[in-house]
Amino acid sequence: MNNRLLALALALVFFSACKTKKYSRNNKQIEKAANKANPDVKSYTTLNYIEAFKAVAVEEMNKYGIPASITLAQGIIESGSGNSSLAKYANNHFGIKCTSEWKGKAYYKDDDQANDCFRVYKDARESYKDHSEFLKRKRYSFLFELDKNDYKNWAYGLKQAGYATNPRYPDMLINVIDKYQLYQYDQPESERDKLKREDKVFTEINANIPNEKKKFTPVEVPPSKQVLKTPDTLKISAPVVQDTSAARPDVAPIFKPTSYTVKQGDTLYGISKRFNISIDELKTLNNLTDTGIKIGQKLVLVK
Repeated sequence: MNNRLLALALALVFFSACKTKKYSRNNKQIEKAANKANPDVKSYTTLNYIEAFKAVAVEEMNKYGIPASITLAQGIIESGSGNSSLAKYANNHFGIKCTSEWKGKAYYKDDDQANDCFRVYKDARESYKDHSEFLKRKRYSFLFELDKNDYKNWAYGLKQAGYATNPRYPDMLINVIDKYQLYQYDQPESERDKLKREDKVFTEINANIPNEKKKFTPVEVPPSKQVLKTPDTLKISAPVVQDTSAARPDVAPIFKPTSYTVKQGDTLYGISKRFNISIDELKTLNNLTDTGIKIGQKLVLVK
């Protein structure tokens, strides 16, 4: 029995050594190509990073409603302002991992497990666009009902939806946003524009729900089998947690702001469904004698 265990251990060591050699070969090829494409690449300062990527963050905000300040702050925190090896060699600024549908190259580095598989993008703009796609799923859907300049509730909502395990993650985002005044890139939107945006985003989220497990469950090796292993000298832990919504697809995270301002087309029934609160509780909290509400009326949602 001991001999069998020893043989198995030796086999595992041999297999691991073979994989390491393979990753090392690919590493040299990828690094050579990256250095050739960007021979004068320099390290970013945080201010340089903001200047370089604020435009794409605003572009994604106007499409989907994710505050540009939130996207930029996440990029700053998770990529070390673009200086982590994952950002430099893989153009991956948000720690998005490989899934079974990913057809591009893969970059391997230790994260939640040894040799976790991360996506490699052609350029950083692709990473920013994929970040938006990553958030367009059921567990984050309630966030898209927020105003696109409501960065504080987005920060707390991301944590509540399970984006990060660090309990200080919302404070980290808000501190970065305030320190670098990233809120200046956020823009308000009219009620008409917001409704139009929400219709588009929720249509895409609902269409994506049947494929979420395949689209977002990490895999060890993507179909392309093009891999890269490199040490990350500036290790930035990407907040990744197990998606429990796949096990219970009928259950969505509950995120409830403390109040809500009535908008055109709102009904008490619709508001109760949106924020998972009964009509009777809404009426009690707001001293309502009937179900009539007015545009601009502020409703209390939490005791």
